[in-house]
Amino acid sequence: MNPFNDAIQFSLAHEVPWPRDPFAAPTVGQVPFGVHHTDPAPWNVLRGPVHVRGGVSGVILRHGEEVAAWGEPDRADLTFSVAKTYLALLAGVAHGRGLLPDADEPVVERVANIGFDSPHNRKITWAHLLEQTSEWEGSCFGLPDTVDRNRSVSHDPKPPQGKKGDARPLNTPGTYWEYNDVRINQLSLALLHLFRTPLPEVFLEAILKPLGGGENFAWRGYDDAWTEIVDNTGVKRNMQSVPGGTHWGGGVSISARDQARVGQLVLNDGAHNGTQIIPAAWVKRMQSPCTIAPFYGRLTWLNPDGTQFPGASEQASFMIGAGGHYTWIEPAHDAVIVVRWLDSAQASGFMERVAEGLSR
Repeated sequence: MNPFNDAIQFSLAHEVPWPRDPFAAPTVGQVPFGVHHTDPAPWNVLRGPVHVRGGVSGVILRHGEEVAAWGEPDRADLTFSVAKTYLALLAGVAHGRGLLPDADEPVVERVANIGFDSPHNRKITWAHLLEQTSEWEGSCFGLPDTVDRNRSVSHDPKPPQGKKGDARPLNTPGTYWEYNDVRINQLSLALLHLFRTPLPEVFLEAILKPLGGGENFAWRGYDDAWTEIVDNTGVKRNMQSVPGGTHWGGGVSISARDQARVGQLVLNDGAHNGTQIIPAAWVKRMQSPCTIAPFYGRLTWLNPDGTQFPGASEQASFMIGAGGHYTWIEPAHDAVIVVRWLDSAQASGFMERVAEGLSR
């Protein structure tokens, strides 16, 4: 008997209570998934595409080999904020290519005239954006950062500081942690200007294809998130800046097996089959605690005292997205676990059952 059957059956019995079709008879007063119902108007509308989802699915790798798969592991579905970690990996690719030599450098020194030029924003470094401590102020493709102020998420131990969307006073960049999406989208825009190539193309060519994946992968932006950039051949092109999630629609669609491939890359410190795809030091830094938010690294969730994610080791790290998307990197057992569309209220029960299977 597969040691993970109990965990698999538990996940299948606890699917996220979202409609399979985001537009299928939404509850009166609500909106399709992809929009936070607590967003203040007029920001509680879709800006980019969403699509019908599958059911609960997952993949477990042990010592680099697939030992369990369930649901539709090859179906490309939206991943929501798992895409934030993908932005951190892309920043690592940029670092390896010499495009981003120092994460502690102010963004404006390398990318000017895209929203980092004010006295407040000039202090913001790449590390601040990657750690969600930037306190960036402004609007990114029409979405103001105020819509994300006082954001509260389940793994943030800090209680809400006020009503979501209220314009709380800003702090000095690097001194205040707040989970957000607008500022992450601003990081994505800055990375687009670094690469001068659409980020979906970079992610596919630099990461997914070398891992043997990429089938049906897509990373879509908001309908109006286009900007003119001179590409690496000197030609002006309109390129779409993609979001670091599916808040307001768009985002990454990818299979569970490809998510597991990306997780294995992280577990292997950025290497695959003897090739260093992302510098090892960069990947390790992604999994190192932020000084003022030790439960978080660089766009990666951590488990430093073992209590955030029961069943996972203190060395574990996670890519997490709304809708019950988890990519769990578990060095203690040389394992990668992916589960999709799990009711997040039941995540601990799933993880504890997986841990039992890993210990057998």
